[in-house]
Amino acid sequence: MASVEAKEHDSQSLTPTRDLGAMVAALKADDIPESARRWAKHCILDWIAVTVGGAKEPLTEKLLAVAVAEGGSGPARVIGYPDKVVGSQAALINGAASHALDYDDVNERMLGHPTVPLVPALMALADEAPMTGMEMITAFVAGYEVEARLSDMTGVAHIDNGWHSTATIGTFGSAAAAANAMGLDADQSTAALGIAATQAAGLRIMFGTECKPFHAGKAASNGLLAARLAGKGFTSRENAIEGENGFAATQAEGFVPLPVYPKSNGRFAVEENLFKYHAACYLTHAGIDALRKLRDEAGIKPEEVVAVREHVPETHFTVCNIPEPETGLEIKFSMRHTAAMVLSGIDTGAMNSYTDEAANRNDLVELRRKVEIVAKPLDSRMQAEVVVDLADGRSLVGKADVGVPAADIDEQERRLSEKFMALVAPILGEDRAQQALDACLALDTAEDAARIFDAVTG
Repeated sequence: MASVEAKEHDSQSLTPTRDLGAMVAALKADDIPESARRWAKHCILDWIAVTVGGAKEPLTEKLLAVAVAEGGSGPARVIGYPDKVVGSQAALINGAASHALDYDDVNERMLGHPTVPLVPALMALADEAPMTGMEMITAFVAGYEVEARLSDMTGVAHIDNGWHSTATIGTFGSAAAAANAMGLDADQSTAALGIAATQAAGLRIMFGTECKPFHAGKAASNGLLAARLAGKGFTSRENAIEGENGFAATQAEGFVPLPVYPKSNGRFAVEENLFKYHAACYLTHAGIDALRKLRDEAGIKPEEVVAVREHVPETHFTVCNIPEPETGLEIKFSMRHTAAMVLSGIDTGAMNSYTDEAANRNDLVELRRKVEIVAKPLDSRMQAEVVVDLADGRSLVGKADVGVPAADIDEQERRLSEKFMALVAPILGEDRAQQALDACLALDTAEDAARIFDAVTG
């Protein structure tokens, strides 16, 4: 794996912006082992699926309408539409669409969604100039690596203070991916990260509104713009991340600069990716899994439930604890309502489970009001413990941890393929869905990366 050479020094002498820029510029296709290539293809496959699923969401239609009204005709395609727009608008629209369902992947180090800021920028570039499949994979891995490494330095205070890491850290990732794809050198890649730093924004208060997926689109679009400007010689600070009044000083309390060099295990961050199989905020998933296991093992019926206590880290309370959701979108950020859905036997992986009607269904409202969310320190933010009190006097206890990457990559590919077909086939038909799936899984051999999007555009 190409990288900046490791040196002995204290954190004050480190230069993360320049070191990350050098890593981005140095990363080549030969540095990506087969395992990381396969994980990257899985991320891109999942991205296509959730973007097709989110293409007709109202927020996507609004963004496309604005782009068309602004007269932004160009070569870049939009998933699910025949329209072609300029690259920055395509990245914005496709990025927002891919996060609209909140069904896209997660990385625990980032505590956010790593893929949605990356692929839209690369898709726009692939529509403008030739790019092989391996070039796309390499650029994707470069962007993903920057997201994870910068998140390691940034720590959790950034998120706990109200920033949305998909929007902020994702902007750096998008800039890095685009810079690698464009062949920018180390100085230009550093400049791109600096330009990304001054654009990085996104507030967690927007969770449960159309602004949350908008964040992903803006990160993709802003990162692409950063790389384009850097390629033209646009200037920025080479210490934009760690310098006085820079990203760390203003947005990342407790920021700790770290050396940029390979880890001892040699694995890329993309091999730690976590995929969603429930169409809700990832922090609801541990509770969902724990309750579903109890429900299935004990045969729990909704009418038997007296009370539920779901123990989660206190940080969940400002992310996914909408107590009385009124819309389908708000359900995705309500641990109480998703618990009620599971205990009622509702499929939490199905798109049509998250509707305004479901948010206001009398039986679900009655059941969710029996659910208490309790703060409890756990080993990670990806865990939950649940207690279900039943009318017969029993109290059933369950736990789940959704922070462990898949050990069986073949099984992961099978599950992702099922998810892909479930999302794409009902919209585009079995043949086009299978065509897109096959093309994505063969991306590393593709001479023209843009072709993997043919079946889902136009």
